[in-house]
Amino acid sequence: MERELMLNGIGGQGVQLAAQVLARAATRENRYVSMFGVYEGMVRGGSTQSTLVFADRPIEAPPIVARTWSAIALHKHEFAGLEAKLRPEGFVLVNADIFDSPPTCNRARVAELRATSMAAELGNPMAASMIMAGAYARATSLVALPSLVEAMKESIPAYRSQHIELNQRALAAGFDAVTESLPAWES
Repeated sequence: MERELMLNGIGGQGVQLAAQVLARAATRENRYVSMFGVYEGMVRGGSTQSTLVFADRPIEAPPIVARTWSAIALHKHEFAGLEAKLRPEGFVLVNADIFDSPPTCNRARVAELRATSMAAELGNPMAASMIMAGAYARATSLVALPSLVEAMKESIPAYRSQHIELNQRALAAGFDAVTESLPAWES
């Protein structure tokens, strides 16, 4: 089985880090992963997206997908393009602090989380991407929290190690915020 995930946001929100953490966590749990990140000139505030494909067997196609099973929407900027790619049976996790109202998402299931507010309560609103990654992992049963934490530790560069403890708390807060999981991943 293959499952696609598209993340979108703006530069500086941690979209690429969240994608990398989810990809590494899945490989820690013996899943195959393919990832492709796109960002505008590496500037804060520019559009940034990442696509991941998770599978229980080798992936043959590149992670450039026309349709996606799931999405993480950290910002409403350019969300319309991602929204159009969601399959009706899919799932989207929306940062409710950024969206004025929940998107309809082509009949896909929409879950809202006030990730920026939750991250601010933990001490830094920049941890919203880790809250969303934790919530996505729990909502989809894609990976377990310990795998996410270890993947985050592997993904944080040494010069940013002061953020590890906050990111660990953010992953756990997002994971714990979800009370219902989708029957999305059958091994």
